[in-house]
Amino acid sequence: MPLVSMNAFLPRAKKEGFAVGQFNMNNLEYVQAIIEAAKEERSPLIFGASEGAIKYMGLNNVVALAKVAARESGLPVALHLDHGSSFEMVMKCIRAGFSSVMFDGSHYPFEENIRLTKKVVEAAHAVGVSVEGELGTIGGVEDDLNVAEEDAMLADPDEAIRFWEETRVDALAIAVGTAHGMYKGEPKIRFDIIEKVAKNIEAPIVLHGGSGVPDESIRKAVSLGVGKINVNTENQVAQTNVVRELLAKNPDMIDPRKYLGPAREAIKEVVKGKMRLFGSSGKA
Repeated sequence: MPLVSMNAFLPRAKKEGFAVGQFNMNNLEYVQAIIEAAKEERSPLIFGASEGAIKYMGLNNVVALAKVAARESGLPVALHLDHGSSFEMVMKCIRAGFSSVMFDGSHYPFEENIRLTKKVVEAAHAVGVSVEGELGTIGGVEDDLNVAEEDAMLADPDEAIRFWEETRVDALAIAVGTAHGMYKGEPKIRFDIIEKVAKNIEAPIVLHGGSGVPDESIRKAVSLGVGKINVNTENQVAQTNVVRELLAKNPDMIDPRKYLGPAREAIKEVVKGKMRLFGSSGKA
């Protein structure tokens, strides 16, 4: 099956009360683990590729890996640019074969964010590519993004509603108290913001920073209208723990397949668990 836009499954997700996970590609083992999890769970899937991952893996390699995985799986799979920083980067990814893009204009003033996001939506929709926009500032560290906790800014629900009305993005990420990376304590999620925005826009809400959020908080967020949840750090932790343990026990081990293979299995188990938690299992 060829790559599809997020519109192949996100409207259904919001209507039926489940969420689809975005799981980031960091190397070949991530792609293999994530697609195998999706096949076993029969779940729709969003491959996320950040600008850092694209720089590391190569743009054409990212697209090729995602296309092969989607074709061989027979599942609805979207390849999504995560936190696209500019119109130029978004267009570069669309031309390369991405089926979905995020334009992160949250660091711009509100009106400028609307103007630039509308420009992205117009270009992307013309070729059948879905668009995610962002409002508010999500804290934490992801690739080159580093936002201190004191600089994180919750989304204003009324502004979020107006933002969607003017841009008509297909998914809207709003800052509600989650953060990129793992949490030191339990995140204080503003469910009231999620509920108000979700009730007043057609698009599903996107929850960034899904790693480490308690299961009950995830279930509540999904019930209120979150239709896409991003997970990356939890997979990285699972992989790293396995690699560290194996190399500590086997200091002479040099074949990367001997430690990346088991690490791949650890990632797959995390992803399968998230798909069940999000309610997307069996929805492909």
